[in-house]
Amino acid sequence: MTQQDILKALSHVQEPDLKKDLVTLNMIQDIQINGNQVSFVVVLTTPACPLKELIRRDCINAVHEHVQADLEVEVKFTANTSSNRADAQAVLSKVKNIIAVVSGKGGVGKSTVSANLALALAKEGAKVGLMDADIYGPSVPIMFGLRGQRPLMTHHEGKDMIVPIEKYGIKLMSIGLLVDEKNAVVWRGPMASSAIRQFVSDVLWEELDYLIIDMPPGTGDIHLTLVQTVPVTGAIVVTTPQEVALADAKKAIAMFGQAQIKVPIIGLVENMAWFTPLELPNNRYYIFGKEGGKHLAEQYDLPFLGQIPLVQGIREGGDAGVPIMESGDDGSKAAFLEFASNAARSISMRNANMESTSVVQIFS
Repeated sequence: MTQQDILKALSHVQEPDLKKDLVTLNMIQDIQINGNQVSFVVVLTTPACPLKELIRRDCINAVHEHVQADLEVEVKFTANTSSNRADAQAVLSKVKNIIAVVSGKGGVGKSTVSANLALALAKEGAKVGLMDADIYGPSVPIMFGLRGQRPLMTHHEGKDMIVPIEKYGIKLMSIGLLVDEKNAVVWRGPMASSAIRQFVSDVLWEELDYLIIDMPPGTGDIHLTLVQTVPVTGAIVVTTPQEVALADAKKAIAMFGQAQIKVPIIGLVENMAWFTPLELPNNRYYIFGKEGGKHLAEQYDLPFLGQIPLVQGIREGGDAGVPIMESGDDGSKAAFLEFASNAARSISMRNANMESTSVVQIFS
């Protein structure tokens, strides 16, 4: 029995999403053979891969079938988060994937979804940053318990840079960390767009697997500035099941699908999918309608990334500065972990199957 025998056996195992075998995809490393024991490492395209157990089982079955039935097989996992940038990485050079979280209207819980998505990805082992690009209504200082805190400055490669604040294992930046929350940010469009460019060029993000950008609601200057400044890997659309929210979500989908922009939609997540009271944890009340987001994803042939329930603890955690991924009930955490895994999976598929990410050139 040789390493080549093991590789030949594993060439029968397909990566479920990419539809190619693990050997062709160079996902097998460090094959070790010791008597009746075999071990090897499978290199995943994201630490948050939801298909680990399926891949593990298929690998073990393949070795038993094609090499020897009584071998003890140990499958280990590591991850090298996929990226598909074609911009010579002039901006955010160490960031592999830039994900814009968008909504057609306010009040659908986009910031809550962004924050807990970032935390869920980090819990799976990814390096994550969260940029609060909602200039007029920044939420990060409240949701992460950072009111009154200010980021530090450092001198890096001949330039003064802002050091993002780190909390709960992720890097954070928000206009709310730079201005007094009692003062309204009264800026015209060009000033807000300039702030977004500074968050990209003047913040020391360093190496990240995912930079999650919490965008303002609607479709406007800041969205256009972002896609013209950085190569956005894709957008995640947040909606509730309510008809009014769905109508506005369609506008967000349409914006990123325009011929001039063409930023892929990573998927759609339905927030406030149902209400579950604390005292009746098994009950579901569809206050805003049922599965409207799911039906919208089907209508536009978009990946449906999951449903997040309307739970009191999610709101309480955000208000208290401790997001639900850092506290609270396991049911809500499970919903966000499933959503994050599906998002990571969709990002990997986007990187493997679509054209490279680049900065958008918009000509008037």
